[in-house]
Amino acid sequence: MKRISIPDPETFIAGVEDEIFRTREGRYYHRLHVVLHVLRGQSCYEAAKIYGDSPRSVEYWVRRLLTNGLAGLQDRERPGRPSQFPTSHLEKLRNDLLRLPRDLDYDQNLWDGVLLSHHLQKHYGISLGVRQCQRLFHQLGFTLQRPRRQAHEADPLQQEAFKKNSTSG
Repeated sequence: MKRISIPDPETFIAGVEDEIFRTREGRYYHRLHVVLHVLRGQSCYEAAKIYGDSPRSVEYWVRRLLTNGLAGLQDRERPGRPSQFPTSHLEKLRNDLLRLPRDLDYDQNLWDGVLLSHHLQKHYGISLGVRQCQRLFHQLGFTLQRPRRQAHEADPLQQEAFKKNSTSG
């Protein structure tokens, strides 16, 4: 059979690997293939080299297969680091965010990550970074949006007329 010429194989390899590791099922099937090579007589080092994994991971997967069967190769739940913000305070914080910051004696009209971080420290005694506060906004169902700025001396009628008569699009 004639060898197929593949232009830029590294790009295709990266795409296929991303697709495999993107889902739980893909990672599970990848482990099945690697372990299958070991079961057919290859060493963990050889299987790891072929599939691009560490030999230690392959040994770990084989041990999990022997002790737990096929279920040992499936992804377990990864809870991650526990939140510093207690879930009991989420509803109270949601009510705070529904109010304007000025109602809570802040000098801003809109909530942002920096202000929420300050608010949590002041009212709840919890120190969270700005990025974590932004994630907390999304967890509570809020989006961080800024209003479009407008010059206060601009005439809205002239602006509308300009938009309708503009030839630039």
